[in-house]
Amino acid sequence: MRIPMGALSRREMLAASGVVGAGLASSFSIARADAKNNDLIRVALIGCGGRGTGAADQTLSVPDSNVKLVAMADAFGDRLKGSLGELKSKHSDKVDVPADRQFVGLDAYKKAIELADLVVLATPPGFRPVHFEAAVKAGKNVFMEKPVCVDAAGARQVLAMAKVADAKKLKVVVGLQRHYQEAYRESLKRLHDGAIGDIISADVYWNGGGIWYRKREPGMTEMQYQVHNWYHFCWLSGDHICEQHVHNLDVANWFLGSPPISAVGFGGRQVRIPGESSEIYDHHAVVYQYPGGIVVNSQCRQFPGVNNVSEVFHGTKGTLMAGHIVDRKGNTVWQHRGRRDGDPYQVEHNELHAAIREDTPLNNAYYGATSTFTAVLGRYATYTGKEWNFADAIKLNHHTMPDSLDWNTTTPTKPDRNGNYRLPMPGDYTLA
Repeated sequence: MRIPMGALSRREMLAASGVVGAGLASSFSIARADAKNNDLIRVALIGCGGRGTGAADQTLSVPDSNVKLVAMADAFGDRLKGSLGELKSKHSDKVDVPADRQFVGLDAYKKAIELADLVVLATPPGFRPVHFEAAVKAGKNVFMEKPVCVDAAGARQVLAMAKVADAKKLKVVVGLQRHYQEAYRESLKRLHDGAIGDIISADVYWNGGGIWYRKREPGMTEMQYQVHNWYHFCWLSGDHICEQHVHNLDVANWFLGSPPISAVGFGGRQVRIPGESSEIYDHHAVVYQYPGGIVVNSQCRQFPGVNNVSEVFHGTKGTLMAGHIVDRKGNTVWQHRGRRDGDPYQVEHNELHAAIREDTPLNNAYYGATSTFTAVLGRYATYTGKEWNFADAIKLNHHTMPDSLDWNTTTPTKPDRNGNYRLPMPGDYTLA
C-alpha cells in the first residue's frame, strides 16, 4: 500500500506522539491478537538477525507471561537457523518452531504473521512499512524495531497504519527504548516542571566508530548481496542517520513535544574502508529548527575518534542531560540515582505484554514514524544540500522500495564496473 501525497495532516502526524506444511492449517489454529489475563501469546519473529533475536529473547523473558515463539521468517535460512538455536538454548520450553513454521525468502513474513498474536518486526528498516501494514491488516499486535521507514512514502504508510491499529485496538511498541528508560522518564518530568527554565537549544549526538560489513558471497545476485549487506544501502537502512541517530532525534522530538519545522546540513564520506563498497555517508551534521525558535544541533558519524552518544538540552536556568541537571554555574541540581525498573529493552516488552493482557491503549507507531522521518529529513538535507521543511518533505513522492521483490529484482541502486556505488552528491542528488 502506497499512501498518497498529502494524505495526512500535520495534526494527524502529531497525534498521540518457505512453504507451509500440508497439515499445518488443521494442526495449528490461527492465532488471536487479544490475549487476556494469562492466555498464551503466540509470537512470530520476522527478521532473525542479532536485534531480532534479542527482541525475541526479551519478549520471551517477560515475567509471568504465558508466551511462546511459534513461527520465524527471514530472507536467509542460515540466519533463521542460527537465531532458532540461540533462542532454544535460552528458552527451551518457550520455543516451538518446527520446520513447517520456519519460512525463508523475501515473502516469508506473510506466512509467519498468520500464526501469531504478537509479531516482532526486525528486518532491515526499508521493509518495515510493508511488514507493519501486513501485521496490522491481519489484526496482530506488533513490536517493531526502529527505524520504521527510510523515505517519505514509508513514513506516511506507517502513520496511516497506526490509525488502523488504533481502530482495531492493537498494541504497538517501537524499539526506541529511551521512552522506557527511567532516567529519561524522570528527566522529562523535571523538564516539564521547569527545572532548566525555558529551552533555548539542544545538541544531539551519535558519534561512534565504524560498522560491520558483509562481503559478497559467490553466486549472489545483486539483490541478495544488498539485502545481505543491507546497512550500506540507503533504500534498506536509510543511512546511519536513520539507523542509529534516530534514537537521539527521537529524544529531541519527545522532550520538545514536536517534530522539527525544517532541517539544513551537510555530510559525506571520509573514512570508509577501501574495498568495502557502500553508498551511505559516514558523517552528517544537521541543524533542525523547532517551534518556538528552538534550534537543535545534530551530529552523527562513523569513524575513529572520541565517541559521544547523548542529548543535551540548554535552558534559561540550566542544562539537562538524561539523568543529570546542572545550573548556569555548573552545579548539579539533580542526579538520577540508578536504574530501579530494569533494562529498558526489557521494560518495553513488559509493558507491551501488559497492554495486550489488560487491553489498555498503547501505540508507539505515531512517534516512531515522526521521529524516523526527522532522521530522513536530515538525510534529505545532507544528500541534496538544500533546506527542507518537514511538512512539505513528508508529502514527497519519494518511495525507494521496489513494488515487487524477488532475488532477481533490479535493485534501486547498482554498482559500477568496479563494484562501487555512487555517493550522493549535494547539488546533483535528486529525490527521484
